Amino acid sequence: MKAIAYRNFGSAEDVLELIDTPDPVAGPGEVVVQIKATGINPSDVKLRGGARPGAVMQYPLVIPHSDGAGVIVSVGPGVDPDRVGERVWIWNGQWQRAFGTAAEYISLPSVQAVTLPGTTSFAEAACFGIPAMTAWFALYADGPIADKTILVTGGAGTVGRYACQMAALGGARVITTVSSQEKAAHSGASEIVNYRTENVADAVLDMTDGAGVDRIVEVDFAANQDASLALIRPGGTIASYSSVSQMRPELDFYGFMFKNIRLHMLIVYQLDALARRRGEAQLSEWLEQRALSHAVVFGGQLADAALAHKLVESGDKLGTVVLEV
Repeated sequence: MKAIAYRNFGSAEDVLELIDTPDPVAGPGEVVVQIKATGINPSDVKLRGGARPGAVMQYPLVIPHSDGAGVIVSVGPGVDPDRVGERVWIWNGQWQRAFGTAAEYISLPSVQAVTLPGTTSFAEAACFGIPAMTAWFALYADGPIADKTILVTGGAGTVGRYACQMAALGGARVITTVSSQEKAAHSGASEIVNYRTENVADAVLDMTDGAGVDRIVEVDFAANQDASLALIRPGGTIASYSSVSQMRPELDFYGFMFKNIRLHMLIVYQLDALARRRGEAQLSEWLEQRALSHAVVFGGQLADAALAHKLVESGDKLGTVVLEV
């Protein structure tokens, strides 16, 4: 099969290569999926670039990307043979594994290949594993959100855009922050604060008559800590999936303590099985209802992987970069 791989950390153009490698075989409890689309997330390009703290090459050769979608073509012992021919989306394809979805085929545990409704394209489904599941977990892991006021920071981002939609579907009032009119439109939210031209805390307090918000889905904990503390209501939750501006921020402990705040630092790779099944079920329901809109940025074919990685790194895109396979 054809696959994109790297043998060392480095820039995309220097280390990514299109290779021929043996087709995978399904082991016990596994399926082989013919990949139709592979999604590229910021975590994929950071891992390839060696940007993670203490990063070392854990495998002599890596096929990148954790997200993707395709069709099951074979199953291993212990897997229902009726799964052959099933359309699926994939999660954690390259999490603690050498071989991800940037290939024509992938073998992985059957549970990591989730049934994909016919309402959704493979390219759209390649956005689910990290962006969509992160948004769902950040919103719903800490209880119901109906009639709550939710602040989604970075509503034009891949996670933020899904979070805006999912919060509204859950019956919440949604306010989001963006940096431009273009991004405001892309977010799909109706209540917007431009953080480049407005003071976020003042604007949101004004919008909520001084009450603040019940929950925050946070894209950069360090950068937004002061505003978050000013806005979060007593007993509220801040669910943060990144702190890119400062990886080890100084925490205003007593400020949060005296508001009885729950700080939920989350990473979608580590969801427990029960939470994962709940999220998959909810996503499937929304997909069947055509309730979600997906922001797919087509990056070309497998051979275009280096350019696609550079596009993700540049930040000059609105949506998830996807390669067709």
